[in-house]
Amino acid sequence: MSDIVIPKNYKSQLNLYETQVAIKTVKDFFQGLLAERLHLLRVSAPLFVDPTSGLNDNLNGVERPVNFHIAAQGDREAEIVQSLAKWKRYALQKYGFKPGEGLYTDMSAIRQDETTDNIHSIYVDQWDWEKIITKDERNLETLKENVRTVYKVLRKTEKYMSIHYDYIEEILPHDIFFVTTSELEEMFPDYSPKEREYYIAKAKGAVCIMQIGETLENGKPHDGRAPDYDDWSLNADIVVYYPVLDIALELSSMGIRVDKKALLDQLQKAGCPERAELPYHKAVINGELPLTIGGGIGQSRICMFFLRKAHIGEVQCSLWSDEVMETAKENGLQLL
Repeated sequence: MSDIVIPKNYKSQLNLYETQVAIKTVKDFFQGLLAERLHLLRVSAPLFVDPTSGLNDNLNGVERPVNFHIAAQGDREAEIVQSLAKWKRYALQKYGFKPGEGLYTDMSAIRQDETTDNIHSIYVDQWDWEKIITKDERNLETLKENVRTVYKVLRKTEKYMSIHYDYIEEILPHDIFFVTTSELEEMFPDYSPKEREYYIAKAKGAVCIMQIGETLENGKPHDGRAPDYDDWSLNADIVVYYPVLDIALELSSMGIRVDKKALLDQLQKAGCPERAELPYHKAVINGELPLTIGGGIGQSRICMFFLRKAHIGEVQCSLWSDEVMETAKENGLQLL
């Protein structure tokens, strides 16, 4: 299922060649500053993992990972990663990182069950980052401090791009607004979670929505969250208002990762306590992995936002339906 919205009077300010130059400009500046501010080292990361390891991210629990078989290893099964949320904790330990230090990497994924539209593609590209924290730092203030750091990097990038490209005006507010999902429910009780995000993002410009995954007063969670990487009481999404499409646009998802207590509690709530027997989960329960905070930042999402593009296909190569391709062509959208 695909859909596409064409904003009234939209026209890209850059041709295809100029867009490629601008994408590189955004990515080079953003990732360099992010690594500096969060004390991160760039590392290599896997494109696929062993499904029996428990390392793959099962997202909302319904998405099917793309799998294949390796002929040279006796037809062994492998899965394309859906994110690197769990692998990063292993890597921090294996590579000998210390508290306050971290890593980041380019993560590519295929999400075959994604409903595609202007901001969703079956191809996912993001910067995955993770750093070690101490037991005393597993708290809300640590989460907020890291959110503010990521947000400042976003603001610096927007300023940098506005200097290089005259058509780009700064629209991000100076500060990001913090709100929990339960507070959002109280503010907008008659609206859906996505509608709540839209109204708060449009009102504030940039918001950090916290505590995603836990059941709210209405008996439903604000949004799905896998039970085995983020601590649902200490996670957050960075969402901004995007006037080109008049939407709330999520740029980053992050959180303090589960410890033994949070993992066992959330597996029970999610109805999958048997996952505690998987190797990754056992390592968390036995205290064999470092305590961490981390997240993912959409590469194509931020390129789309900073270049003021109307469709994610204008900044990344993917596959789109014939109908989307035809509509885009008729309306001057140059999909890569």
